[in-house]
Amino acid sequence: MSEKNQKICPECKGKKVIPGNCTCNMEWRGTQLLDDQWDDCKCSREEECPICHGTGYVEVEPGSK
Repeated sequence: MSEKNQKICPECKGKKVIPGNCTCNMEWRGTQLLDDQWDDCKCSREEECPICHGTGYVEVEPGSK
């Protein structure tokens, strides 16, 4: 039986989620906030890490780096 070790996930660096990205551009309009105010940024939501599936760690075989 092989024993497995845990290593901090290289993708999310142990944070369990991948942060969303925001893109801002005054040439296009995003969401209207109030009356004449507009939000010129479009942001994606944070997502669960696809590598560690939200655990923050990946399993590695003994002897591997």
